[in-house]
Amino acid sequence: MKKLLLMALLVAPLITTNAEQAKSKKKGEKGFTSLFDGKSLKGWKVNKENPESITVKDGNIVIDGPRAHLFYAGEVQDSNFKNFVLRAQVKTFPKANSGIYFHTKYQDSGWPDAGFEAQVNNTHGDPKKTGGLYAVKDVNPAPAKDGDWFNYEIRVKGKKITIKINGKVTSSWTEVPNAPHLKSMPGRKLGSGTFALQAHDPKSVIHFRNIRVKPLK
Repeated sequence: MKKLLLMALLVAPLITTNAEQAKSKKKGEKGFTSLFDGKSLKGWKVNKENPESITVKDGNIVIDGPRAHLFYAGEVQDSNFKNFVLRAQVKTFPKANSGIYFHTKYQDSGWPDAGFEAQVNNTHGDPKKTGGLYAVKDVNPAPAKDGDWFNYEIRVKGKKITIKINGKVTSSWTEVPNAPHLKSMPGRKLGSGTFALQAHDPKSVIHFRNIRVKPLK
């Protein structure tokens, strides 16, 4: 009897924690559709540069290797998003660099020319840190830590881009015509397109999971 009571006391907190996590996960998620099944890269397309840099393991998209990009090419919105909220859980490892592209399009190699990049970098040498709109509205210091899962949110509505990390706004920017700092990046403009995850370099290891999107009108 004492053993049963002890087991019940040990298991109860775990049940409570799991229930709280499930409740937290569902909160505010109405209208979202998953883009990653947690088992495969179905609905995604790795470009030809270094496809071995992107794999799936233990329910995560694992980024580990030289430059490559994983583009969403699935059925949701025909892979063409204009106004949306994109959410993902991200975990970085020491000195890792990555990014989440949006309003982009598939290309075989190189850094994506089209769209914008939401930066993922907590301790890499690049001063542009997690939560920034790369080379447009940068962030430093990083609002997240290596080794911890953190929530990444990108919202695009009209001409405004808002990025949140763990529910807090880290970057907000409204597109204006002929922005001087974008002249060297002609592809950095709002329109529509797909998403892409970046493998930056051989020393960068990043995990992504629970990727979902909510189209906005």
